[in-house]
Amino acid sequence: MEAVLAHLRAAIERGEYAVGDKLPSEAELCRTLEISRPVLREALRALQTMGLTVSKTGKGTFVVASAVEDPTFGDYAASDLIEVRRHVEIPVAGYAALRRTPENLDHLAHLLDRMERETDTTAWVAMDTLFHLAVAEAAQNPVFRRVIEEIRDALARQSAFLNELGGRREQSNREHRAIVEALIDGSETDAVDAMSHHLDRVETTLTHIVRPARTDQHKEGGTEA
Repeated sequence: MEAVLAHLRAAIERGEYAVGDKLPSEAELCRTLEISRPVLREALRALQTMGLTVSKTGKGTFVVASAVEDPTFGDYAASDLIEVRRHVEIPVAGYAALRRTPENLDHLAHLLDRMERETDTTAWVAMDTLFHLAVAEAAQNPVFRRVIEEIRDALARQSAFLNELGGRREQSNREHRAIVEALIDGSETDAVDAMSHHLDRVETTLTHIVRPARTDQHKEGGTEA
C-alpha cells in the first residue's frame, strides 16, 4: 500500500494529475499498477486523508491539491488535533499520576499488555483510543474523558494513518509503557514528560510523512527546506 500511495502521490505532485482532474477508475488503476482492489482503496483513503483528493460517490476520485499541507482526521485537521491534545492530555497525565486508583492501574496494565501482543493493526488502533480514554478516566474528572470521547474518532483515524505510513505501533507501545510506569510510580512530573514525549513523536512522524512534498516545493522555489 505504501508503494502505491507513494506512486500516486508523486504523480499528483508532478502534475500528471492536476487539481480538478479525475483519477483513473479503480479497475484501470488496479490493472495498470498490477495490484488488488483492497490495496488500492487503502492508498486512495490515505490520499484523501492527506488532503490531495476527494472521493465523490458514483463519480470517482478527484485531485483537490497538488501538495500535502495538513492531513485531516475525521472532522479535525492534524495541526488542530495535536494542539488540543497537548493542552489536554499532558496535564491529564499529571492529574492521573496523582489521582489514579488501583482499578485504573489494573485496567491500563491490562490494555497495555494486550496492545503489546496484538499484531492486527485495526484491533491495535481500537485499543489505542481506549488507552487514552483510560488515562483520562484515571484523572478522575469526567470533563477530561468527555473531551477525549469527542475526538475519539479522529484519534483512531490518526493512529491508523501513522501505523500504516509511519510504522508507529512498536514505538507507541514503548511510549505507552513509560506513561503507565509513571502513573504506577505516582510521579506527576514523569507522567507529564512521558505524555509530552509521546505527542512529540506523533507530531514528528506526521511531519515526516508530510515533509517530502514541502521539501520539493521549497527546492523548486530555489530555497532549502
